[in-house]
Amino acid sequence: MAILAVHDLSKSYKNHQVLDKIRFTIDSPGIWALVGPNGVGKTTFLNVVTNILPAASGTVELMGKSNKDPSVFKEVAFLQDNTVLFDYLSGYDHLKYICDVQKIYKQRIKEVAEYVGMEGYLKKTVGNYSLGMKQHLLLAMALINEPKLLLLDEPLNGLDPTSAILMRGILLELAEKGTTILLSSHNLAEIDRVTKQILFLKDGKLTEVDMNTFENTYYEFVLSNHGLAHRVLTEHEYDVEATSGGIRVQLDNEQLDNVIDLIKGEGIHILDIQKEITGSEKLYKEIFSGVNT
Repeated sequence: MAILAVHDLSKSYKNHQVLDKIRFTIDSPGIWALVGPNGVGKTTFLNVVTNILPAASGTVELMGKSNKDPSVFKEVAFLQDNTVLFDYLSGYDHLKYICDVQKIYKQRIKEVAEYVGMEGYLKKTVGNYSLGMKQHLLLAMALINEPKLLLLDEPLNGLDPTSAILMRGILLELAEKGTTILLSSHNLAEIDRVTKQILFLKDGKLTEVDMNTFENTYYEFVLSNHGLAHRVLTEHEYDVEATSGGIRVQLDNEQLDNVIDLIKGEGIHILDIQKEITGSEKLYKEIFSGVNT
């Protein structure tokens, strides 16, 4: 049974083909990112997958069931944007409603509120929530039924750094426990931290990419003697370049120890090391060249 199976999915708005016979399958748990500039159709894709919007053609199966079967949401959850929230209700009211509809025990409200860090304002009305607080509530609403498949539309939007770190940690923990996650984003910096499995959406088509095959890893060293380190590493056929504050070396992870040993063997002191991963942003720019991001 596929966790998510999309067959020839199409959707148009007047003469604009937003989704064009998309085929895509997820067979095993993990995190996938749906990537593209704003307006490319990411939200439309998620809305059609969950049958909030009707497809022009094609079919979708979630956890082995048609997306038109309401019972799929016993095992599936969709985090939408905060326009689905009611300002005059509290966070507790939103979560209680889901519990009532899905017959989930009320203790789950306290559990999920603590898990996402919103227990301090659970009883406050949503109209008094900040953007970040609303994102926490949306996440709690998506997690309260302990879904096996979790769909998220721009989950890191509007979060302060602390909340963004919490959100990423939760996503990684859920994936490790076996939840399948599909999240949309237009910002590669967000998703690089949680997954390398990318779905680029452009001109109505999905292109699946394993970013591991496109990335390069660099280490920038701040040293007591940059010139000597540059010469030694170059002699050992490492790709080295001088920077304003030190030297930058392209390495595989298993090469780092060897480079450190070479540097220390010359009596050079390592004052700092910074790791940088490149490639994903370059690929994004190549795919969406000329697209307004």
